[in-house]
Amino acid sequence: MRIRYAVPVLAAAAALVLTGCTNDDGAGTEETTGGAEITADDAAVALLPDAISESGTLRLATDADYPPNEFKDQNGDPVGWGVELAEAVAAKLGLEPEWSILSFDSILPQIEEDGVDVGASSFTDTVERQKTVDFVNYYNAGTLWAAPTGETVDPENACGLKVAVQSGTVQHTHELPQRSEKCVEDGESAIEILPFDGQPEATNAVVLGQADAFSADSPVTIDAVNKLDGEIEIQGELFDAAPYGFAIKKDSELSEAVQAAVQSLMDDGTYLEILENAGAETGAIDEATINAGTE
Repeated sequence: MRIRYAVPVLAAAAALVLTGCTNDDGAGTEETTGGAEITADDAAVALLPDAISESGTLRLATDADYPPNEFKDQNGDPVGWGVELAEAVAAKLGLEPEWSILSFDSILPQIEEDGVDVGASSFTDTVERQKTVDFVNYYNAGTLWAAPTGETVDPENACGLKVAVQSGTVQHTHELPQRSEKCVEDGESAIEILPFDGQPEATNAVVLGQADAFSADSPVTIDAVNKLDGEIEIQGELFDAAPYGFAIKKDSELSEAVQAAVQSLMDDGTYLEILENAGAETGAIDEATINAGTE
C-alpha cells in the first residue's frame, strides 16, 4: 500500500522551499510508506486561520539532521517519519507542505517572526519553550545514551567524561548542564559537553573515540545503534520521557487546526502506519494534545 496526499490542484503546483537545497516541483505530495489516499478533514480545515487557508500552503521548518525522525535524502530533501507525519498533517488540512531546512535553534525564532508556520523537528515540549510557542503533541520520547560497544558508561555517574550531543536539543540545554553542575557541586570533574550541529556528527564523535558517549532522544539513539551494527550500544535506561510537539506561534488558531489534523490521522490509522513503517511505534500516543510538557 502507498499513502498518497491529496492536495488542491492550485497548491500542488507550488514547489517546496528548501533552504540551501534544490528540489523538484511537487516533491513530497506522495509518500511510499502507506496505503490509502489522505484527504482533507473538513473539521480540521474549518479551524485554519484565514491567511493560511487562502495561501494553500503550510510552511514547515525542520533541522533535517536528526535521523530517523528528520534527515536529508540523497537529493537534500527532508525525509524521515517526522517529515512524513508533518506532510500528512498538511494533507489533512488541505494544504501543500512547503519545507525550509533551518538550523535547529533558529526554527522557534522563525515561528515567532512568522517566517514559518510549523516547526517539525522533534521538538521536546518543555515549559520553557511554551513561553514562546505552543506545541501540538504527537509522540512520547525519552533520552537514551550510547557508547562504544564494550565500554561501560553510566549516565548517572558521568563526571569527567566527554559527551557528544546535538546543539540546541534538551540534552544540550538542560540534561547535560544539570548533570555537569551536580558533578561540580559534589567536588568531581565537570562533564565535557561536545555540541555538534547534527546528530550524525555527534554519533560519529563516539565512533571515532572523540567522545565517551552521546545523549539523544530515544528513537534517534535506537536507530543509530541499529544502523551501526555493533559499533555502539545503549548505556543505561531510558529517562526523562516527554512529549514531542509540532511548534506553532503562541496563541495561534493554527494550533487547534493542527491538533484536529493529528487526531484525524490517529483515528484513521495513518499515524500508527507511519510510525510502524519507521519502527518508531513504541512512542505512539492515541490523543493529540496541546502543551502537555510539564518539565
